[in-house]
Amino acid sequence: QEGGVVALFKICRQDCFRCIYPQTLRTLASICCVEEGIHQLEKVDGILCLADILTDTSHSEATHAEAAAVIAQITSPHLTFTQHLSSFLENMEEIVTALVKLCQEASSGEVFLLASAALANITFFDTMACEILLQLNAMKILLAACSDKHIVDTPYSRDQVVTILANMSVLDQCASEIIQGNGVQLLMEMLSEKSSSGNAAEVAACERVQQKSAVTLARLSRDPEVADAAVKLSCIPRLIKLCRSPTERNNSDSVLVACLAALRRLAVMSPDALEESDFQQLVKPRLVDSFLLCTNMEESFV
Repeated sequence: QEGGVVALFKICRQDCFRCIYPQTLRTLASICCVEEGIHQLEKVDGILCLADILTDTSHSEATHAEAAAVIAQITSPHLTFTQHLSSFLENMEEIVTALVKLCQEASSGEVFLLASAALANITFFDTMACEILLQLNAMKILLAACSDKHIVDTPYSRDQVVTILANMSVLDQCASEIIQGNGVQLLMEMLSEKSSSGNAAEVAACERVQQKSAVTLARLSRDPEVADAAVKLSCIPRLIKLCRSPTERNNSDSVLVACLAALRRLAVMSPDALEESDFQQLVKPRLVDSFLLCTNMEESFV
């Protein structure tokens, strides 16, 4: 109401205030979680300003990271009022390119998390983003980052990476990229994501990682080469365990549904990898019947 968004962007457009850009952008990210904030951002061409900051290599990594945080905030799939961000589409290629570069060059886990969260949200925001990411070799960059434990160091970061992979996996060309970058191995590891602290937010992030890695496997396994790699990496026994053991999936129904779907896709490609009982209970019935059978197992185990 007091014109705070306008004033903050005024600061971000003046070189003499460069030293306080990170704090200014962090404040903007906080304000732009409400509809009025995003409307104000649109009115002052805020997205163009953010794109300029992200693409200007003379800015510090901290400034780039906080600009990525604003992008992540305004493109959040949880917001219902982002459809009017028309200026975003005009600047999307520049923004996505800058965010991929920030992921590739991130010096810390926090910077990578902010950049990858922005990319993950953008892949929900517009499907064209996935094609841009494919052209930029983003999958290779993200898969490489996952092998660096200093950069992808929490379930929250892995959640962002696997969200991007899940959304990109609808494109046919992604299968070969996944194979080349050892992506099937990574998805297999993500099926075993566990919380080390046990706090509720981290447990929820682990569930999302498990669910999205199963979804990605199901989508990519329409390609025989990916399905073959998944079978060779013992993906089927892992999926069966997640279906049959509620504790392995933190009693999550969404993980169960995703694992059943992935298992059914792989079973078509490699029926010999399943025992008769698995086939009868997890693959052959209607999905909803297998789901009910597995959720009822919780009652008998408890």
